[in-house]
Amino acid sequence: MVETAITLRESLQYEPQELKFGTSGRRGKVEDLSQLEIYLNVLGEIEYLQGLSRAEGGVAWGEEFYFACDLRPSSTAFVAEMNGRGKIAQAVRAAIESAGMRPINLGRIPTPALAFYALARGRGSIMVTGSHIPFDRNGYKAYSARGELLKEQEALVNAQVATVRARLYSQAAGQSLFNPQGRLKAQQPLPPEEDGAQTEYIKRYTSFFSGVPLDGKRVLLYEHSAVGRDLMGRILEQLGVEVVRAGRADTFVPIDTENIDAEQLAVIERLTAGAAKEGPLYAVISTDGDSDRPLVLGVEPGANGAGDSKVRFFGGDLVGMITAQFLKAGAVVVPVSCNDGIDRGGLAKLLEPKTRIGSPYVIAGIEAALRAGKQRVCGWEANGGFLTGSRFFQKGAVLEPLMTRDAALPVLAPLAAAASEGLTLAQVFGRLPERFSRAALLRNFPRTMASAMLARFSPEPGGRDLAASGPQLARFFTRELGFGAIAGIDATDGLRIRFDNGDVAHIRPSGNADELRIYAVADTQERADTIAAMGVAEPGGILRSMERSVAAGD
Repeated sequence: MVETAITLRESLQYEPQELKFGTSGRRGKVEDLSQLEIYLNVLGEIEYLQGLSRAEGGVAWGEEFYFACDLRPSSTAFVAEMNGRGKIAQAVRAAIESAGMRPINLGRIPTPALAFYALARGRGSIMVTGSHIPFDRNGYKAYSARGELLKEQEALVNAQVATVRARLYSQAAGQSLFNPQGRLKAQQPLPPEEDGAQTEYIKRYTSFFSGVPLDGKRVLLYEHSAVGRDLMGRILEQLGVEVVRAGRADTFVPIDTENIDAEQLAVIERLTAGAAKEGPLYAVISTDGDSDRPLVLGVEPGANGAGDSKVRFFGGDLVGMITAQFLKAGAVVVPVSCNDGIDRGGLAKLLEPKTRIGSPYVIAGIEAALRAGKQRVCGWEANGGFLTGSRFFQKGAVLEPLMTRDAALPVLAPLAAAASEGLTLAQVFGRLPERFSRAALLRNFPRTMASAMLARFSPEPGGRDLAASGPQLARFFTRELGFGAIAGIDATDGLRIRFDNGDVAHIRPSGNADELRIYAVADTQERADTIAAMGVAEPGGILRSMERSVAAGD
């Protein structure tokens, strides 16, 4: 009797956890991210791209395929405390080669720097990153030769990944590239890093902002573990800014630009106070982990002088508004979660239909505006990530389109807008309609419960109409907590609840992690902060009360 060789799947000494699409790319816990799981997903995605035409963003056998990574340890190394998983970039490189492509390592650079370089050459690319989410997670984001993968492509991509999974799992274990732990049997070093993408990314901004009077402005760059920390500093310095670098971290710091909490703000204030002793600061800037979301804070001297300076955080949707105004946009696309001050000012007449939350939806909105003949089209998300669908011009300089989230442009534009008029950042932002926002979140919140909450209170078909949903939600958003009567519920993406006193509370699960967010908008910053804090308070806040009600079937 001939003994049949066992398959790779039969040989695995762990239970595979399949990677899922989030709002942008694939993310998961590092302890679940075997090199095998990364490899088969990347291979499936590249094979899908190889089946597309050039016009659709297809890639061809034998050509370059670019990749880069952030500064998370698991991006390039095995991490013992995370089940020994990691070396994700090495698995990506192996998949690129198996797909018959030439892997080009662009190093540790921002996601938009990778995308800008690859798209300019009509090539596909992959960024290894967990973006802003906690240290114990990671993943990657793939780009076709024309841009981000869109929502309507996800099912087709997943089908190809399933085909690859079946093909690899059925291989004889002895012939597979992977051992029973899901590691590559042969661990090859990454190719040498090429620096062309860094050079072109820097030039994109130094050219466009070259005529802006930023000389001598003193800006604190909060470096933490952002992959773009060095490039951002170089861009600012080449524009004449005096850059004060602070807070560089060797361990990963998960900065979520939508959710700067009191602890993170205190760190920034301490760094600002120390730097201000050596001279006045114009601003504090930073980015998230993969540097596609900006962090912009104004600096206001305290009563005791520069050493007593206070920082003022400007939300990403407000940063987007200032950036669009600076660019003299002709059409703007934003998600439904954007601060509704945009509906009350000069940008209101430029607004395209609001989208669901996530860059693929904003991109679809930008492309619709371009097809309709709109000029100078841009968009942004509440996290501040800014996208340009058209060329923009300034004093003879050209800013080429970049249809993915970017942090450098929305950092530089507010600085440039203020400097050009001799104003502070607070004065520039103070000209926007007075609507204030804050976001907060509950971590480790099961997606199944979040979905059940939305289904329970949604006025959409299959849920409850406004007459039924309103009274149910009013049990949690009470007059005792300062809310008015519910004036409307928008279920475009999550639940956006409007009250007749002007308050807005928007509840939505994260698309990338087990997190439940609340976005608050109000007529004062204090009220917006209060709504967000009441939303995530433990253990008896609004979101937890809603969770208990759904769990109990009330």
